[in-house]
Parts: sequence; C-alpha cells; structure tokens
Amino acid sequence: MITNVKEQPRQGMLENVMRQFNHAADIIELNSNIRKILSITNNELIIHFPVKMDNGEIEVFTGYRVQHNNALGPYKGGLRYHPTVDIETAKALAMWMTWKTSLAGLPYGGAKGGLKIDPSKYSTSELERITRRFTYALGDNIGPEHDIPAPDVNTNAQTMAWILDTYMSTKPPTERSKNQHVVTGKPIGTGGSEGRDRATGYGVFLNIKFWAERKKISLADKRFILQGFGNVGYWAAYFLENEGAKLVGVQDAFGSITNKNGIKVAALAAYMEQNNGSILNFPEASALDKDHFFELDCDICIPAALGNQITADNAGKIKAFLIAEGANGPTDVEGEEILLNRGIGVLPDILCNCGGVMASYYEWLQNRNGEYWQLEDVMTRLDKKMKEVFDKVYDKGQERQGDMRTAAFMIAIERLEKAYLQRGIFP
Repeated sequence: MITNVKEQPRQGMLENVMRQFNHAADIIELNSNIRKILSITNNELIIHFPVKMDNGEIEVFTGYRVQHNNALGPYKGGLRYHPTVDIETAKALAMWMTWKTSLAGLPYGGAKGGLKIDPSKYSTSELERITRRFTYALGDNIGPEHDIPAPDVNTNAQTMAWILDTYMSTKPPTERSKNQHVVTGKPIGTGGSEGRDRATGYGVFLNIKFWAERKKISLADKRFILQGFGNVGYWAAYFLENEGAKLVGVQDAFGSITNKNGIKVAALAAYMEQNNGSILNFPEASALDKDHFFELDCDICIPAALGNQITADNAGKIKAFLIAEGANGPTDVEGEEILLNRGIGVLPDILCNCGGVMASYYEWLQNRNGEYWQLEDVMTRLDKKMKEVFDKVYDKGQERQGDMRTAAFMIAIERLEKAYLQRGIFP
C-alpha cells in the first residue's frame, strides 16, 4: 500500500531540522568544529536522465541523492517518488536520517533522495524503466558498503527489486552475489527480510505502547486518528487495534473520513485495494473537510504521511494528548512549541519511526552474512532494540525536564561528537 498525502509547501523543512539540531547542540555545548561538520552535507547529487515512455516520447527526469554524514558507517536512507522532492527536502531528510541511525545505535550514516515525479501518472513499465535508468545514473554513488537506499514515500519492495537487479547487472558476474545488500526493503524472494514490511509501523505502535506504559495509560478504547494509510499507517493502526484502540479518522491524498464509533482497519484496507488506493466513499465512515482533520476528537494523533503537516495554523486545534510521528518531519518547530505548551506529548520522528531502519539493518546483516532469520526472530530483536532506545530518550527527557525530541537529538549528536573526537580529522 502506498500513501500519497498532499503536503503543505516545504520551504522551512531544512530550517526546521537545523533549528532542532542547533537547539540540542547548544544544550550539550557541542564542539564548535564538529558543529560545522554536522551542519553541512558531505555530497549532494542532482541527476538528469532521459527515459522513453510507452508512447515512444522521451521524457527527462530529475533525481536527487544527498549524503549527509557517514562518520558512523555507510550512508543509509530512502528514495521517494513525489512532486515535492527537491534538493532542500533531500538535505533535510538526509540530516534526519543521520540523527535517526545514530540514535538507534546502528553502524550507519544518513542519506536521502528520490525523483521529482507523480508516480500515479506513469504505467508500471514506465516506472520500471525510470527506476532502472535512475539507478544506472547513480552508478557507484550507491553501494552495499557505501550508500544503501530503501523504500520511502511512493516506493516499495518492487522498486527496490528493480534497483537491485540494475545495480547487480553493472557488476562482473563473479561480484554480483556480493552486492545483494545494496538496497533494503526488498521482496522476500530477492533477499528481503521477514518483518521489514511492518517494521516502521510496528515501531510507531511500540513507542506509543511504551509511552503509555510509562504514563500508566491503557490503550484499550483509546481513539486515534491517522494521516496516511500507507504501509506505515496501516501497520501502526493494525497493532493499535489489536491492543483495543479505536481508529476514528483517516486522511490521505484523496480526502478525509471519520467514524466516532470506529473504522475497522482490515475493512478499510480491503476497500482501498478495490478502489485504486483511495479511502473516499468508504461506506462505514462519513466524509470530512480535510482542513478540519486534525480537529477530530481523539486521544492519539499519528501523522504518517509527509512533512510540515502540523504547524502553528492547526497545532492549537489538536485534541489528542499524544502525537506519534510516523512520518519524517511532520511537525514544524512552531507547531511543536504550541503542542508542548498545551501539555501534548510528542514522540519525535527520529525515535518513533526508526523501526524501519532497524529492520533494514537486520536485512543488510542477513544478506551480508548469508543468513535467513524467521519473522519471530526479527520482531523479537526489533522489540528489544526499540525498548532500549525509547528508554534512553524518555529517561533523558525526564532527567532534564524537557521534551523527547531534544532528548533524542542530544543522544544522537553526542554519539557523533564522540566518534569525531576519538578519530580526529584527516589530515
């Protein structure tokens, strides 16, 4: 399932991540020289390439790959296909990936990229040719020990399979099997990992569960709303529903629906499969004006689509007591300030949705070592690792009587600072 929620203008996304970074860096008194390094990206690639369409016409596409930092390991981050993709967006998202992988304790850096296209306007065969040509254009700027892409907005396991096949085809026959871990999020049959499909959404659910346990709150009968009913949103809703929580509102690119008595997750997913991925006209819910979605009466709000969704314009109207960020950068700085002043908890993106990159690491390890782990093994590891990271962030926040985002950034940045101080700067 692919989510495609329309987004507010993205100016300020890079500014948001820099303000978050500088705020935490000031608190920990980050070494000024290391601040200079972490404030910039290592590499920024803009690639233009031609592809022949089904009608025989040539169309030129623009692709991006930004590699922010690799002090802790290979660059890691998704590729998204969306009209709003540009270099500034990619820079912001690459930085968030660096903080996310550092926070999670993984041997990775941060990268991000994608194509500036609306994939709904292209056939499957056209998307395959576009993806393969993009991969070829990237060349050795990606690699299993250098930069490892993964699925993101409007890309999926099939996209990763095309990238894998194209990349491996550029290598000598004797080297091809060594490159299976050039991407993660692959189909199971091509080296993908059990559990990768649900890992991000499951991580969102776990963070909500861990937070509720710390607050001594039961999730049974709690009402939640969900922006974006794609892979992340679906699995987060699936696991929350299993805990007894009730989905009362959903928004996607096509519109918004609500039912105060609850929307069954499986029923909505089945309906979307039959209706080109749209939630519109779902018979067990009523339509809602998209501008009033965040005003719905609920306990938990999960923005699981794109960035800049919760802003100063709507943060004051949110009724939830907890925001769980399934997307990257869904809450801007001004919006979060309003939420925190109102006593609303915020589970930050670099913590809340890091289950995906954790599972990607497990897939990468399996490919690298020629192993295959069962679903139970993957989910057990994910559970343990997510609890460990959540506890660190929560305890850090409590210790300094501050918000969880700043606590998460502090932990992530301190790990990077330590690596630079120990290694030094070449030459």
